[in-house]
Amino acid sequence: MAKIKTAYFCQNCGTQYAKWVGQCAACKEWNTLVEEVLQKEGKADWQAGQSAPKKSNRPLKVSEIRTDKEMRLNTHDQEFNRVLGGGLVPGSLVLLGGEPGVGKSTLLLQIALRLPYTTLYVSGEESQKQIRMRADRIHPESEHCFVLTETRTQGIFQHIAEVNPDIVVIDSIQTLHSDYIESAAGSISQIRECTAELIKFAKETNTPVILIGHITKDGSIAGPKILEHMVDTVLQFEGDRNYVYRILRALKNRFGSTSELGIYEMQGSGLREVNNPSEVLISKHDEGLSGTAIAATVEGMRPLMIEIQALVSSAVYGTPQRSSTGYNAKRLNMLLAVMEKRAGFKLAAKDVFLNITGGITVDDTAIDLAVVAAILSSNTDIALDKGACFAAEIGLAGEVRPVQRIDQRILEAEKLGFSTIFVSKNNTITLKNTRIRVARIGKIEELVKALFG
Repeated sequence: MAKIKTAYFCQNCGTQYAKWVGQCAACKEWNTLVEEVLQKEGKADWQAGQSAPKKSNRPLKVSEIRTDKEMRLNTHDQEFNRVLGGGLVPGSLVLLGGEPGVGKSTLLLQIALRLPYTTLYVSGEESQKQIRMRADRIHPESEHCFVLTETRTQGIFQHIAEVNPDIVVIDSIQTLHSDYIESAAGSISQIRECTAELIKFAKETNTPVILIGHITKDGSIAGPKILEHMVDTVLQFEGDRNYVYRILRALKNRFGSTSELGIYEMQGSGLREVNNPSEVLISKHDEGLSGTAIAATVEGMRPLMIEIQALVSSAVYGTPQRSSTGYNAKRLNMLLAVMEKRAGFKLAAKDVFLNITGGITVDDTAIDLAVVAAILSSNTDIALDKGACFAAEIGLAGEVRPVQRIDQRILEAEKLGFSTIFVSKNNTITLKNTRIRVARIGKIEELVKALFG
């Protein structure tokens, strides 16, 4: 049996050392050396006594590679399925990150309890009694979910061999430790080694594994950056603990699009799927308010109607303030310059504040027209028509530019009861017999005339 061989690597520059030293001689950084395993003793416990068939490593022509469609596992959660690209792919490794207390454990426990497959939920942070108390609130009738409190990967693999689950959930990867690494749980070397063992298990047994990952104070997932490269999918669970809505988005997905969005509402009985996000993103008020406009945007394959709120006021101090929440501040400054140059609105001496309701961040340039409309409405203190919405990009010359997938945006606006949608006159629209009026405009001056006469 081979002896365990280890070495020390600098996590800043990668220089290798035979023993630990305080300062790296190459990059001069202090306390960056961690122990890494060069040769491990034996093999993973989950493989003991098993003779798994080995895949052929023979080189194949591209035309010879089989392209059978992967059968995805339905998680019985439409929002989770949408973000994953249609469900869990067998043998895949999914990493879910998010702020403390945002609901990561609740989301995965809820999915594990509702799955019709045998699921092993491994927790290194909570006791079995704590998990049972949460499960009683979410879905107490589950017969397929097994709960294990264990942090040692070799022990986890032994229980996996006994239960033979279809899906494994790990909460969290930072609490696990392997016998082959001497460092403490949560260290860079432990996270990398434990993830490598789980990847090998997932690929060779064709079992999907979902990991929960902690994040650092700057918002990135704790541990080495290579962790995000090793897994197949990286999901981000966002939201403020003081608000009830949560947003699930994909940062990396080898099996689907990274532009999909899932929305949940936190309730006492768990997370409720929000199938119509516009109910979250559009405020309900009877009387018209100045400074609000509705934009038709698209996240992935899903069209959304979002509310843009703007406030324009005289600058109290010498330098006017420009502030935006959920929207690119540099693009806001560009639109203000276009409005002053092309439409003649003097906004240089006024404070401008912009907010996208619902706590989401939108990068779609199709909301430019709604941003301009909201600013104009606040500046003139005239409320816009409640039945109007906008979908177009603004150029530097003040022209209204076309956007992609305009038909989907129009259909979503019509479904939600809007009477008019303002789009670029250069957009090609194939829809016929729609009840909503499509107003085509070419310049920002035409928007001002159409809204305020």
